[in-house]
Amino acid sequence: MNWQDEINAAASRIADHIQVTPTVDVAADWLPCPVSFKLEQMQHTGTFKARGAFNSLLSGDLPKIGPKAGIVAASGGNHGAAVAYAAHKLGHKAAIFVPEMAGPSKIDLIRRAGADLRVVPGEYADALRAAQAYEADTGAAQIHAYDGLGTVAGQGTMMREWEAQGLQADTILIAVGGGGLIGGSLAWLQGARKVVAVEPETSCALNAALAAGKPVDVEVSGVAANALGAKRIGQYCFDLSRAHLGDSVLVSDEAITHAQLLLWQNLRQLVEPAGATALAALLSGAYTPAPGERVAVLICGANPAPDPFV
Repeated sequence: MNWQDEINAAASRIADHIQVTPTVDVAADWLPCPVSFKLEQMQHTGTFKARGAFNSLLSGDLPKIGPKAGIVAASGGNHGAAVAYAAHKLGHKAAIFVPEMAGPSKIDLIRRAGADLRVVPGEYADALRAAQAYEADTGAAQIHAYDGLGTVAGQGTMMREWEAQGLQADTILIAVGGGGLIGGSLAWLQGARKVVAVEPETSCALNAALAAGKPVDVEVSGVAANALGAKRIGQYCFDLSRAHLGDSVLVSDEAITHAQLLLWQNLRQLVEPAGATALAALLSGAYTPAPGERVAVLICGANPAPDPFV
């Protein structure tokens, strides 16, 4: 597969439906080195997920979408909001399954997008099973949160866009849940820059898979679990990581919430824990750049719980 062709096609397909999100270069005493940030939390519905949702709906890779059955997706919250938003904009009915742990902010976001929301006891894996049962019963077209070709190629448009904006970085830190975003980034870069995967210590499906040599189930908990809480890493991400990933590091919940606080105090960026996880690796020392190494950090999610505006 020529991933760059897939991502170029996705970028053309979704151009009229997404935001070009801003970048900012920061050199300050609260950072251990100068950092180039991409503020992808300013995307529609507050995360990069809109890219994959629109690409999946527009690419023709899904089964035929019947007007009665529509779309179905399982999500920790952010993917569901993006699919609900994209489906509404493109005129499709959508059923979104989320676990109770998604939290009120993300649940309200999905409701406001007009989807048929189903809240499932448990975690993301339970919502996925419920969505798969709904798919089987109704014939709805499923958009996977992180392990579909349309999803991964759509998320890859973020890195394509960042490079087109003049990214100057040797190393890019990216938070990982199921792996759609980092998979798409690795697919676009093809090893041209070092990519560091950052995961919470208590939700680390990629790190565990790399250690085991294959995707394995992990236990999921912690402050970022409703966004980074995949029980098993996606196959696309795993294969791309084995080929191109530079490093995989883990961070504590305390490091994540500290990074979240500093982003607010110093840049006035209100993000959820998942959105601050990549920065947490830099601030905590889980990743230490070499002297002169140019570092970039992706800020990826803006839907905190509790939502201060609810």
